[in-house]
Formats: sequence, C-alpha cells, structure tokens
Amino acid sequence: MTNSNGPTSTRVFGAPLRYIQGPGVLEEIGGMAALAGRHALLVADQFVMDLVGEPVRRSCRKADVSLQTVLFNGEITNAEIERLGKLAASSPVDVVIAAGGGKGIDVGKAVAHHLDVEVITLPTIASNDAPTSKIFVVYGEDHRLLGAKHMKANPLAVVVDTSLIARAPKKLLLAGIGDAISKKFEVAQCFKAGANNLYGARGMQAAGALADLCFATLLEHSQGALAAVERQQSDASLEALVEATVLLSGLCFENGGLSIAHAMTRGLTAIPETAYELHGLQVAYGLLIQLQLENRPAGFVNELRQFYARTGLPLRLRDLGMKQDATPEQIRTIATQTLTAPYIVNFERSLDADDLAAALEAVESHT
Repeated sequence: MTNSNGPTSTRVFGAPLRYIQGPGVLEEIGGMAALAGRHALLVADQFVMDLVGEPVRRSCRKADVSLQTVLFNGEITNAEIERLGKLAASSPVDVVIAAGGGKGIDVGKAVAHHLDVEVITLPTIASNDAPTSKIFVVYGEDHRLLGAKHMKANPLAVVVDTSLIARAPKKLLLAGIGDAISKKFEVAQCFKAGANNLYGARGMQAAGALADLCFATLLEHSQGALAAVERQQSDASLEALVEATVLLSGLCFENGGLSIAHAMTRGLTAIPETAYELHGLQVAYGLLIQLQLENRPAGFVNELRQFYARTGLPLRLRDLGMKQDATPEQIRTIATQTLTAPYIVNFERSLDADDLAAALEAVESHT
C-alpha cells in the first residue's frame, strides 16, 4: 500500500522482516543477505567502508554470498542516487547492504529501490530511526530537504551491532534520542486528526503503545546510555536506548504517523544557520514547537525541558547553530517553509504561518 492523504478505514502495521541487535551481530549479515540471493552490494561512504567493509565481506564469504562495493559521496541527492545505481548495475545484485548513518542508510535504500531488490540496513550510529523504515529522504544540492520517497516494503533485515554504536560520537546518539522523543506526541496527534500512517492506512493501537514505551525508555535510559558511549562500551542502558531509537521509534513513525515536530525540519533546513544540524536535534526542537501549539500544561513542558537540559537536547535555535537571536524574517521563513511539509495537516486543528511563528517566538523567549 502506498502513502495517501485520503481517508481510509483500512488498518496496516508494517515492520522489517528481521531485527537483530547486540555486540558483534555484524557477523550475521552474510546469513541475512543469503536469504535474498547470492549477490550483495555494500553501499557506504569511505569512512564506513573502512569500518565495516572487511567484516561484511568476511561474513558474506562464509554464507557463500559474493560482495561488490560502491562508495557514497555523502550527500543523498537524485543525481547521487542515479550515479550509484549506474555503478551497481554493472554486476548482478540481489540485495543491497546499506551501511552508515541516516544518509548512508537512506542512499542504500534508494539504490535498492532503483534496482528493485531487497535491502539490509547496517547502522553504525543510532542517530535516527531510518534503518527500520521503507522511506528514504532526498535533499537538493543546497541541502534543503526535498521530500521522502517510498520503497515497496521495509528492509529484509536490520542488523544493529551495538559494539559499533558504543564507539560512535556521543552527539550522534543524542540526535537519536531527539528523533525518537517526539514519536509519542506525533502519533497521538495523528490519531486525533484521523490521519493516515506512512502505509496510507489508519494506525493501529500497537503504534500508540510502542510510542509510550519508546518515550518511557528514553526518559529512563538516556543518561545511562550517553555515559556508556563516553566509555565506548555497551551496557544494559545503551541496549535499551538503541532499541528505542532505532526499532521502536521507527515502528512508531511509520505505523502511527508524523506531525509538527517532523514538519519543522522542512522549515529548519530552509535557513542556512540551522540547515546543517543533525536531523534528530532539529526534531527535538520541533517537538517543543508542537507542544507549544498543543497548549500543554506548563509543568509538563518544564519537566521535559529539564530532561533536555540534562541530556543536551536543543532548547533554542541557538542550540541548533544560530549565532544570535532569530530575526523576525528568519522566524517567518521557518514558519512558512514548515507549512510545505506533508505532515503539517496531521494535527488536531488547522495551522497557518502566524500560528507557527507565534509558537516559535514563545519557545525562543522561554526562560
């Protein structure tokens, strides 16, 4: 089923065929690739290729799967997707292994979609929930978000080696927390608005339950997981948090839907000062705007802001890279561009640029 904005009574729940997580599970990727065929393609940038290329090759060899590789240049544009697709088409491909962070995962999914083959995702960081989903986002040459495209189905497998995650920079895990923390509230707004999920159908109760579990896990384990990354060693808190940021968050947004927090990324990538900040940190800030628009009780918002302060999530645009207070023109640009996001309608009431600008100003003036 494809994404649609039209009303429907059909309910759909989708997920990857297999999700595998733990220290050292990278060694299982060859066996997963063999489920699709005997010819695998590893798509990654040079840093990630140096990190996982040999273990992936070794695992594929053990499973009697041939492996070819192509290097991603770091920016997921339509031109880059076409370039990689042409390189990959020179040899047989049954499955693409998409490795890296959010862009690395997404470009691998885009290449798999281009070739009409299965994809296995291999995240080397836990900065977002891209590994579990069937969508991939595309940017323009100016880094402005152009939109999301859909594969036919979710990944064949998601292989999350937490020994890799534990060695990644702390800020990347923080971005994963930011991307996940909005899901409880975005799913709730989609249910209130009667909005379709990313399968073009109504969300099921499971999406709401998973969103609640995701939020509770973040509150309980974020600080412990961030400390584990500082030690570069996985522990129970990191394992729980990675499950929340990669698996639960991904299942929530696809099956429940997205709302204002994610729509805000369209506005935040429209001004140079905040365009290059990590997606998850933009989403975390977007959640503050959504909660302002929801008129949430001050006590609840203050508690969440304290959690942001303890973990390092952004509270103001200055935390996303702005060097000074936002000008009225910048506020207006963010507001108007946010309205172009498809998720803007997934809210309990209609919004305009004035609503968004007022919410931005209120969050920016919070002390």
